[in-house]
Amino acid sequence: MPSSLANLVSKCTVFPDRKSHVKTLKLSVSDIPMLSCQYIQKGVLLTSPPSSFHDLVGFLKQSLSTTLSYFPPLAGRLITDPDGHVHIDCNDAGIDFLVVNSPTLSVDDILCPGDVPDCVKEFFTFDRTLSYSGHSKPLAAVQVTELLDGVFIGCSVNHAVTDGTSFWHFFNTFAEITKGTSKISKTPDFCRDTLFNSQAVLKFPPGGPTVTFAADEPLRERVLHFSREAILKLKYRANYGCLLTKQTNSEVAGKLSNDNWKSVHSNTEISSFQSLCAQLWRSVTRARNLEPTKTTTFRMAVNCRHRLDPKLNPYYFGNAIQSIPNLAPAGELLANDLSWGANLLHKNVVAHDNETVRRGVEDWERQPRSFPLGNADGASITMGSSPRFPMYNNDFGWGKPLAVRSGRANKFDGKISAFPGREENGSVDLEVVLAPETMAGLENDAEIMQYVSEIELVN
Repeated sequence: MPSSLANLVSKCTVFPDRKSHVKTLKLSVSDIPMLSCQYIQKGVLLTSPPSSFHDLVGFLKQSLSTTLSYFPPLAGRLITDPDGHVHIDCNDAGIDFLVVNSPTLSVDDILCPGDVPDCVKEFFTFDRTLSYSGHSKPLAAVQVTELLDGVFIGCSVNHAVTDGTSFWHFFNTFAEITKGTSKISKTPDFCRDTLFNSQAVLKFPPGGPTVTFAADEPLRERVLHFSREAILKLKYRANYGCLLTKQTNSEVAGKLSNDNWKSVHSNTEISSFQSLCAQLWRSVTRARNLEPTKTTTFRMAVNCRHRLDPKLNPYYFGNAIQSIPNLAPAGELLANDLSWGANLLHKNVVAHDNETVRRGVEDWERQPRSFPLGNADGASITMGSSPRFPMYNNDFGWGKPLAVRSGRANKFDGKISAFPGREENGSVDLEVVLAPETMAGLENDAEIMQYVSEIELVN
């Protein structure tokens, strides 16, 4: 919430402009574990609008009201029935809308090199709020912060109600309507007749769950930018690492210059993102100075909508994610080249098919449990979000965002979030959260830092 650098100007409740056509939605096997997670907090940094800030606030309230009529679950509240099943009561109770002024902060203050400044955390409300609190609190909130030369639009959404795919669907629609569309381009699907619908119950202690990670440990946070060219080099190294010494620089450059280069067997090709993840896994593991026999874990969240047979609607609204844990001894991960770890990630992602998703649901039904956020053993990395999310497809009427940033929610040593680069050409930004000593080690790791570049802003 606002501090000495941010002053609360106003706070109100925004209601949908039409009554909900949805009554209740039961939380699924993928939703329920998120009740112990904090609200998702993501937002966009924009230049100052051509109209006055006062007029912008009015436009945003009106468009948010219209957007909520397309996403009625977000304007509801959680309820638990006598059998212990949790539902979203789409009762049009509305969401919070805050207007904040930060008279001393500029765009350059937010985008300064180095660590993400702490002031960014003030651009979001529902700080450290667990999703279980949606029984009494709004399921979403929007905070609009006026800067000296820009605006930040931050959104907080209950994680038991949306995953990243649904979050950005809502946010994109909000921007689309603010810009002046007469009809939304992508309609959410609220169907609950899916594999994830279950009679299993997760029992909580009186008062609800507690956070599963240490919320007060010292942390550093940086956004590392990887250009499209750097990503291609990593991808090439992951797929052809053993051949690099046998090829001339001109041969390597020739392959990299081809936008559509593929490995000989495309079904076994290690992807750009898997290559980047493998490099991060190696470098963070090295920075932690772990014992060679220590088991390291790289956990990746995957979208299950297209993995099921039959597939879910791409705009299925809710959580439809599972987590893939990749395990390796620290010594073995570092003794081998990049392709070894990248291939491990690749094989596990490819293997996460319809049958694997169904086994995961069955396993959770046998033993209902909260989502295990955290790094209890000091050797884990959790990759969230996705460079495929349309984060820069948010033109509120005067141009694309300058940057995407997140709040304090669900952050711990080893939590990484992947964003698309602003260039939207295959570049990737990694929001890296690490213990201070580990971050210092990562910054001195030449193997990864050779691929990191400055973010270029072109308005």
